[in-house]
Amino acid sequence: MFVDAVARHGKGPISAGYDMKKKQADRSDVTFPYPFEPYPKLIINAALTGVIPTRDMTPHAPVQPDEIVEDAVRCIHAGAAIVHVHARDAEGKPTYRRSIFARIIRGIRRECRDAIICATTSGRRHGDFRQRASVLELEGESKPDMGSLTTGSLNFPDGPSVNHPDIVERLAVRMRDRGIKPEIEVLELGMVNTAKVLIAKGVITPPYFFNILLGSMHTAPATMLNLCAFVEGLPRRAAWSACGLGKFQFPINVAAIAMGGHVRVGIEDNLYYDNERTRFATNVEMVERAARVAAEVGREVATPAEARAMLGLPAVG
Repeated sequence: MFVDAVARHGKGPISAGYDMKKKQADRSDVTFPYPFEPYPKLIINAALTGVIPTRDMTPHAPVQPDEIVEDAVRCIHAGAAIVHVHARDAEGKPTYRRSIFARIIRGIRRECRDAIICATTSGRRHGDFRQRASVLELEGESKPDMGSLTTGSLNFPDGPSVNHPDIVERLAVRMRDRGIKPEIEVLELGMVNTAKVLIAKGVITPPYFFNILLGSMHTAPATMLNLCAFVEGLPRRAAWSACGLGKFQFPINVAAIAMGGHVRVGIEDNLYYDNERTRFATNVEMVERAARVAAEVGREVATPAEARAMLGLPAVG
């Protein structure tokens, strides 16, 4: 019925009656569902390591700096425009040490100069502001393009991740002042509202990039209804990405691709390739799978340079 209704206003098929790529100026506020509207190119964000996965859990977890760099480069070549990086110390434990982040970021840039590098400021293991903001002080080739910003506290199965409103705002201010774009991570609808408060204060500036993470045991379940509620609540001009945690990663990725959003994939959120958990995944495989799904629905995958333009990040000369 939708196709017939639109076609009746033209002179034949919908493609003849209404060219979605050449809308008249007075219809610029009229939109239609994808794929009647052209899909934006898909930004794939590879979350490589996180704070939980170890080699005892999966043989494919990149832990040491050189391993993280090599895995990031492979993911970028496979279609990832963003790599989301955590750092580990020599014992494989999460660390905020600036020197280790610098080694990782420089290593990625040497191989993939225009890749978008997002560094974590997670409070899951380190709650002190100075520790969490340390990576934001890096300069030159070591400076990240983006920083993760979780806008509320939550419970993970292994314990709480505390994000006091004052620390969230201080991190956002530091990112703004340093020219680092927040990757706004939201796991509950209240976190979207907190982000809006920071936007209203001018602490976060457009274009906005939200990362919706669903399916953790103690946060919003990974349902299509919840994903739609998150997307509906986002501010205007917000780009958004979505992933599910564990078994929910791929279904939420597929939903986001169909809805015109972007995706986050990777071992940080899911160790396995299949629902039965019989096969460990690699980060590259999950990037490649997202790219295949995008191709099936007619979406091109954004290059790092294209993703930079979409997110308002400076081009790399």
